[in-house]
Amino acid sequence: MLNRILIVDDEESIVTLLKYNVEQAGYETEVAFDGEEALSIAEQQSFDLIILDLMLPKLDGMEVCKKLRQQKNSTPILMLTAKDDEFDKILGLELGADDYLTKPFSPREVVARIKAILRRSQTKMASNEESEELKRIGHLTIYPEKYEAYYEDELLEFTPKEFELLLYLARHKGKVLSRDQLLSAVWNYDFVGDTRIVDVHVSHLREKIEPNTKKPVYIKTIRGLGYKMEDPKE
Repeated sequence: MLNRILIVDDEESIVTLLKYNVEQAGYETEVAFDGEEALSIAEQQSFDLIILDLMLPKLDGMEVCKKLRQQKNSTPILMLTAKDDEFDKILGLELGADDYLTKPFSPREVVARIKAILRRSQTKMASNEESEELKRIGHLTIYPEKYEAYYEDELLEFTPKEFELLLYLARHKGKVLSRDQLLSAVWNYDFVGDTRIVDVHVSHLREKIEPNTKKPVYIKTIRGLGYKMEDPKE
């Protein structure tokens, strides 16, 4: 069965170019030309990946991404933008996009990114199907196969990347992990040494699991090295 990809861009020439090259690479496609249409299609149909332009009429790409993640839709998102702006890059990934590509781009690069994202997604699904045991750390309980985590008995709300970061830290409890390690493991993308996205996500995790964010007991900062997950009960 072919992978299905939703292409969202308000420029017909871009959509035509992407549709042709993506289908030539062996994928099925569906298209949308504005954010509201994209959200409606994504809610009604199942896709393996969404190519999502940032600047869209009716509802921009950031809002589409945010709403999909709020609906627990974890379909991988490759975000496109004409802006080479670091803030947009960080914000897009913070909202749950899986990768980021700046216009102009080559069709070959888009196809390469699609293959890489799908490969990571399929690897993640395969590992989840191994019914990995739940993780208990202090009052925190993580269910990897369900993509759920509870603090005491309360279900916590995470973006996909926040959950993946939490799970990676939990799997390596007691080990110091550098920001570059976390960036590579969770985002699998080269930000040319810019690890601010890691710090942003750690800050968000602390807001959700730490009794006191100013004195964290779960995710410790190891000055000059990185972060370490600890069990406050041990």
